[in-house]
Amino acid sequence: MSFASLALSDFLLSSLERLGYEKPTPIQEASIPVILSGRDLQGAAQTGSGKTAAFCLPMVQCLSESEEQPRKPRHLILVPTRELAVQVGKALERYSEGAPKRVRVMVAYGGVGYQKQMTAAAEGIDVVVATPGRLIDLAEQRAVELDELELLVLDEADRLLALGFADELNAILDMLPERRQNLLFSATFPQNVISLANALLNDPEKIELEAAARPVEKVVQRAIEVEANKRTGLLRHLLDSEGWERVLVFVGSKRRAENVTAKLQKYGIKAVALHGDMPQEKRARSLERFRANRVRVLMATDVAARGIDIAGLPCVVNYDLPRGAADYVHRIGRTGRAGEEGVAINFVSDDVDAHMKLLEKRNGLNLERERVEGFEPENWDPKNPSKGKAPVKGKRPSKKDKLRRAAAEKKESPWGNAKSDVSDPWGQAKRKEGRG
Repeated sequence: MSFASLALSDFLLSSLERLGYEKPTPIQEASIPVILSGRDLQGAAQTGSGKTAAFCLPMVQCLSESEEQPRKPRHLILVPTRELAVQVGKALERYSEGAPKRVRVMVAYGGVGYQKQMTAAAEGIDVVVATPGRLIDLAEQRAVELDELELLVLDEADRLLALGFADELNAILDMLPERRQNLLFSATFPQNVISLANALLNDPEKIELEAAARPVEKVVQRAIEVEANKRTGLLRHLLDSEGWERVLVFVGSKRRAENVTAKLQKYGIKAVALHGDMPQEKRARSLERFRANRVRVLMATDVAARGIDIAGLPCVVNYDLPRGAADYVHRIGRTGRAGEEGVAINFVSDDVDAHMKLLEKRNGLNLERERVEGFEPENWDPKNPSKGKAPVKGKRPSKKDKLRRAAAEKKESPWGNAKSDVSDPWGQAKRKEGRG
């Protein structure tokens, strides 16, 4: 099937051709006609499958064809992170180039001043791309009014709930008119997202393409056994021996992101960190430098695990293993996107061996273990493995999990306990900056 067969406007077809889009992905092919028809939609597909274009293209077409251009926004896209908000906003701008009428886009997120966003809102906007907290702040200041909204999109819905945005979602839904079109997209559909979909959507078209969390087929996955204190040395060795132009490395904490980045820089490797305690301007600069090939290594926490599209990324390294099986899928989904091939490497030390095996089991994997000369683990007896120190999330709740659950049980939500199984990658930054 071609994009032309999806009844898209000529200017959109020209934009897609200019951007190098040859044919629609399965999620685009299935979703675009449904969205253009005005129906609610629940869309599930693997990470990297083109969900952003699936809802952005019909939105741009609808807005560009309207004869009216009111001041209040008509379309709203809610996303979980600032980086994804910026990415979706840029996608809307790219697709709308050449439109018969300008599509006015405002991107709103925390960590930056209000003035620019309030000025844009005062001039009139067609579509808002926002993180929930900042949108509520703007609405409370009457900078943005949502009572004429026609279309609501929840992108990465599972992540929105995992980051604890249930209360914010309730508040935003109360601001919207009852009659509107709703689109809900997610790579995974745990129970709280299913509950949200049931509460939000009206007789939706359900599109499920590889809906369950599952690694991308074209990503070659490897597991390298290594002594924990030799992981940085192994990373340097792989950078030399494999020759990757760029590598996204996931770590488990902001402190480790900074420490490992500093060590790589000491050895002349261009590397930058990306985590929730960094100012938004610095976060954006790190990501942009990595995308533009000005640095070789991006050392990131899970703030970069969802939705971020880095074209042509050859490799992802799990320096620290992710806590949950779905997080593993999303991390390695940063490579092997749009049909390209990629490599995902997991560093496995004795204390996380059992955790790695559980990740493999839950994702239907059985990875052959490798060892690299000079970095082999010492005193590791495979016949008597360590029980591990970091069980798969949900297997054994931590003290923090129990406190979160107790707090969540005191609150009411139409989709149940939204305090999910992913730790907050913004950490203290979210509390310092105000709402996201």
